[in-house]
This record gives sequence, C-alpha cells and structure tokens, in this order.
Amino acid sequence: MKEFVEYILQFGNLNKQQINLVASKANELNLKKDEYFSEAGKIPRQVGFVIEGVVRGCYYNNKGEETTRCFISESSLVVDYVNFEANTISSEYLQACTDCKLIVFQKQSWDELSQIIVGWDNIKNKMVQLCMYQKSRKGPVVSQDATTRYLEFMESYPSLINRIPLTYIASFLGVTQQSLSRIRKNIR
Repeated sequence: MKEFVEYILQFGNLNKQQINLVASKANELNLKKDEYFSEAGKIPRQVGFVIEGVVRGCYYNNKGEETTRCFISESSLVVDYVNFEANTISSEYLQACTDCKLIVFQKQSWDELSQIIVGWDNIKNKMVQLCMYQKSRKGPVVSQDATTRYLEFMESYPSLINRIPLTYIASFLGVTQQSLSRIRKNIR
C-alpha cells in the first residue's frame, strides 16, 4: 500500500485520516501469469495499481488475431477506465504478462472516495489522465521497418525486454515471433 500512497501523493495532498480511508477501501490482488484483470465482453468492475509485475492490454481484430496494444508495469494504474466509468462492456482484455501483485479498488469503493474526500476527484483525474496517456502511448509506427520498431520498443520499455514473453512483444510490434527472433539475433 505504501507504493500506492506515494503514487497518489504526487497528484495532490491528503492528510493521514484520508490516506487511512483510501487504504481501507483497497484490497490486494495477486494475478498469476496469463490471468485476466478484466475481460472483453464484460463490464470492468475494478481499478488496480501495479505493485509488481506487468499487465498488457490486448484485443482481437476482426480476423480473430490477437493484438497487444500496451504494457502496464509497476507504479501505474491498470483499468479500462472509459468502460469502468460508463459501466459499459469492454472490448479489450487486461491480462497479466507475469505474476502480478496489485492494489485493487472495486467500483463502489472507488466512487465512495469521491463522495467522502474533498479533492479526491482532482487527484483521481490526474491519475486517470496519466493512465490514459500511458495506455495510448504510441505503439510502433507500422510504416517503419520491423527492426526500427523493435529498437524503439527497447528504448521505450527497457525493463520489459527480458520480463515478458516474446510473443507479446511481437504482437505489439505487429510482426511474427519468427521475425522478432531474427531481428533480435541480427542486433546482438
């Protein structure tokens, strides 16, 4: 919980009583690799904060091919926020790429914080803006060659290279796993 408290205090001030209230609304959740935090076809019901591990956002295109859209690692919110707030069905999955430890708020608890803590909405909005920015961070530019895309991935996500399966990196880059293996071999 300490990590989450440090995170929220970047976005505004809370007194000890308010921090204790936030902590009382949260639960710890452990996800095993490949388990889902939220799923397409369901309404997202929770907001998470990644303490340990990596979660990926992915979806299936109209050909049934899986595409990884983003990676969410430590000290970041993980939520399909638009659908969470609107109480609507998601079209994407949030799936653990590694074993993960999260701090989680159910929708009712998350909403109650806004009703009880003056200034929580301002803090929450700043956290959500950063979350949305991180999730929408530009993926690889398809017009670039695959090697350039991989080199940019290495620069943008250096801590992920050896932590997540190559199949997810390949999906994110829009290449086959075989192509990614060739690119990696040629770079070394």
